[in-house]
Amino acid sequence: MHTVVRGAGAFGLTALLLTVATGCQGGGSSTAEPAPTSAAVGTGAGTGAATGPAAQQLDWHACSAPSDAQGTGTAPAGDEWQCATLKAPLDHGKPDGATIDLALIRSRAKDEQHRIGSLLFNFGGPGASGVATLPALAASYSSLNSRYDLVSFDPRGVGASAGVACLDDRAMDAATAADGTPETPEAVKVLDDGNARFVAACEHNSGAVLPFVDTESAARDMDLMRQALGDEKLSYFGISYGTQLGGVYAHLFPQQVGRVVLDSVVDPTKDPQQSALGQAQGFQLALGDFMKACAAQAGAACPTGSGGDDGTAKVAALVEKLARSPLPTKQGRQLTESLAVTGIAGALYSQETWPVLATGLTEAMELGTGDTLLQLADALNGRDAQGHYSNLNAANRAISCVDARQRYSDQDVQQQLPQFRAASPVFGSFTAWGLTGCTGWPVPGKAAHPEVSAPGAAPVLVVGTTGDPATPVEGARTMAQQLGAGVGVTVTLQGEGHGGYNTGNPCLKQTVDAYLLDGTVPADGTTCG
Repeated sequence: MHTVVRGAGAFGLTALLLTVATGCQGGGSSTAEPAPTSAAVGTGAGTGAATGPAAQQLDWHACSAPSDAQGTGTAPAGDEWQCATLKAPLDHGKPDGATIDLALIRSRAKDEQHRIGSLLFNFGGPGASGVATLPALAASYSSLNSRYDLVSFDPRGVGASAGVACLDDRAMDAATAADGTPETPEAVKVLDDGNARFVAACEHNSGAVLPFVDTESAARDMDLMRQALGDEKLSYFGISYGTQLGGVYAHLFPQQVGRVVLDSVVDPTKDPQQSALGQAQGFQLALGDFMKACAAQAGAACPTGSGGDDGTAKVAALVEKLARSPLPTKQGRQLTESLAVTGIAGALYSQETWPVLATGLTEAMELGTGDTLLQLADALNGRDAQGHYSNLNAANRAISCVDARQRYSDQDVQQQLPQFRAASPVFGSFTAWGLTGCTGWPVPGKAAHPEVSAPGAAPVLVVGTTGDPATPVEGARTMAQQLGAGVGVTVTLQGEGHGGYNTGNPCLKQTVDAYLLDGTVPADGTTCG
């Protein structure tokens, strides 16, 4: 398994990456192969799912610490955070059939007298646990928490919501380190065999849920949540893949759209190949911006020198060297080519982690050690300090493959390689070979691209950032057009990183807050510098 970046980037990664500067602790351990997640599927009779969410009374209670499947973290302190479980049909086409449990978390509005309702969050991936991520990022949304209950959830197939299980920890260590840019027929076969093992493990452990973890089903789950939370309209904040989920919700339920913000937007018109190429270009752009800033701040001490083409060549040379000779780390694991590129990509999600990237590149280029880049890669791959993996990779693959009907062969990739390598000497080959991830998937994909048209819906704020590596800014403009005239309202942040609101830009924060708290719709095309 070798995909460098998620379907739309895992936004919650930023919170994890900010911990790696202090270092992670030693080595990986292996767990027994997970039990089939079909055990999480219940029978529908008497659950309340058939009679609709209005019959469900959410039992809010103190939260426990996140599970391994949800990711690292501790139980939220005090009584600020509450957790609950919502039942949903496994198959929305059979509301009287089997059910699954969906995990939710909330922080009640601080100003109860002026409470607006619930604000539902999805942080992307696909595969990020909202239950684990929302408390970690809650400080960024404190102004919204004044009048909204902040609510998030593990989407179906993620974390504690019938989470998809594939490889065990030891096998994941091998998969994430494996060669992701094969140059010979023998290497291509090794890559294909590894992909086949991953797919077979997913089918063996989670075959019962794989057909039902699609984005449309998750959007229908969100309408169950809206009703169970007692909200007439859905107020929603979707980031990264969460924008695709929000767009699909608006298409399915245009009359239930309340105040909706889509930030760091997935282009709904692009197929997987076009999206992957866009990400290669986006990460190359972000790498260039990092190198320019590094040169300005550190001068000759910057590991990528003056940046530009020379800086890219230095990074590409490091990656090529690692393909032949991986670097040692204090964990006892090696920094391979795949892990290095994963770590570099991970650090480009936020300007806050650029200094960590500079440290990691200096270590690798000058000291011959791979500790920091490995820690960055582990964060993106959902691996904790004890060697346990969340189900981020498994859920990401499962959701992406059931959503998109396109399947790519080795020959398809080899034909596209020149274009991808031209887009990025560092990331191009990895994003291209990542297209084979759904080859052999046991469930057919549902559509060529998501449908997001939402005629008659209330205005939806669509936010793009000019330096976003994972979801290029053009996707926001396209999403606004696809939502329809009078629905999509674009706001552009001239800046860096993935997740514009969380950069803290005062203009963007004021614009989004005025919309969510007061209903003030900005002028279409508003720009924040």
